[in-house]
Amino acid sequence: MLGGCLGSTNATVASFPLGYAIVSGMLTSYQVGCGVSRRLVSVPDSTNPPKTFGDAAPSEYPGERLGLPQSGRGSIARIGRRVVALVIDWGYAMLISLAFFNYDALAITVIFIIGQVVFIPTIGGSIGHRLTGLRVISLSGGWVGIWRPVVRTLLLCLILPALIWDSDQRAFHDKIPGTALIIA
Repeated sequence: MLGGCLGSTNATVASFPLGYAIVSGMLTSYQVGCGVSRRLVSVPDSTNPPKTFGDAAPSEYPGERLGLPQSGRGSIARIGRRVVALVIDWGYAMLISLAFFNYDALAITVIFIIGQVVFIPTIGGSIGHRLTGLRVISLSGGWVGIWRPVVRTLLLCLILPALIWDSDQRAFHDKIPGTALIIA
């Protein structure tokens, strides 16, 4: 598919996940998305391919490297909505714990985990996500499944993975299971 976008006959292309490509030959740039974006991206020489995400060129907007739109439906959720959704989810976990478990900290965490693991695969996001107009998707396409919400939620509860973000505004709790939080 990239060959038609490249416009060069002396180039060999190896494509990788997240839209990265390594081109050997005479070509040093290509058009991302073949008409979706007209910005030319500098492609590294095949003798020095990017070894980490840090070596790759930063995106111009969150979700660009994932092929998501810059804004509107389907774009990466921004920090404001994420925080409000988290507050809603933690809030209902606290209320349930207050009502039934004498406001026990472990009960709050378990209720939060159960809410995430049950609602992400069934309604596309937690209660907080859905109330703020967000949805969790699998980057590989299709149903999120059960294991992704479990891994995502356990990493979120560790807190530190949720604090380390990339230029696509995805934290490790989304990167590791291959999910993204988007505007529904």
